[in-house]
Amino acid sequence: MSNGQERGGINLPFTGIATFGKNPYLTNWESLEADVAILGAPFDFGTQWRPGARFGPRAIREASTLFAFGHAGAYDHEDDVTYLGPETSIVDLGDADIIHTDTEASHANVEAALRLILDKGALPVVLGGDHSVNIPCIRAFAGRGPIHIVQIDAHLDFVDERHGVRHGHGNPMRRAAEQDHVTGISQLGIRNVSSTAKEGYDAARAMGTDILSVRQIRDLGLAGVLARIPVDADLYFTIDIDGFDPSIAPGTGTPSHGGFLYYEVLELLAALAARQRVVGIDLVEVAPDYDRTGSTAILAAQLLLNVIGRILHARQTSGQA
Repeated sequence: MSNGQERGGINLPFTGIATFGKNPYLTNWESLEADVAILGAPFDFGTQWRPGARFGPRAIREASTLFAFGHAGAYDHEDDVTYLGPETSIVDLGDADIIHTDTEASHANVEAALRLILDKGALPVVLGGDHSVNIPCIRAFAGRGPIHIVQIDAHLDFVDERHGVRHGHGNPMRRAAEQDHVTGISQLGIRNVSSTAKEGYDAARAMGTDILSVRQIRDLGLAGVLARIPVDADLYFTIDIDGFDPSIAPGTGTPSHGGFLYYEVLELLAALAARQRVVGIDLVEVAPDYDRTGSTAILAAQLLLNVIGRILHARQTSGQA
């Protein structure tokens, strides 16, 4: 009996196992040998309002199957480039172990997984989870810097401590700025009523961050924004889905109107990937239960696949390590 593989039917979005992009699932992490390693961090104990981002990794993986038809890569007619071709390798490691109600142990497991991925020479791409999972991700780069963080977000996330909490989803950029291997942060998209008080903005600037709203970025244009991001450090992208406008990304715990559109973010990240080395990515705060259309998870998957493709293409064509 035919199983349909010779006709390609097994690669349809609604068949098979929903790994990220339908790439291989690797259970033995010690055998990791790939360009990119996908890791889920289904943790949302750091949220201050609406939970649900723990279901983000699963939703992003399922959405990513839409872009996994097995056509030997993704041809972009505007760039005249086939991204994610057979010469590239992506594996899905599944999820870091999350221990319910235990932030520190869960974060430690994420950090350990990131360190292993980095030791194996793969690009880590982390699917959150709330934005607190960025804290262990950045810790994992200790001794591997310097890195400059490019943050896409509606919120500054620079709270030092609130009611004794230092590792929630309002704290990650403050914790990152404290790390010796982080040379600076470009905080892009920050707008409107924020989760951080003025003191946090003052502290962020004093600690070397550059804060731009969506409107300021549109005024500057792509070249103007690129000119403000240092070229003398490797880049780490942290992408909060609420950096996008809720008209295209309603599935998140803290939506904020006036956000980015898809190409505004893709063009910026693609330009940075072409210019310098990108060493890690996390995409966080997708909470699928607030978006019954699934478009938020599709946006997340589409953005990640395109950004990964451009990072790998830059490495192949420019000799980036």
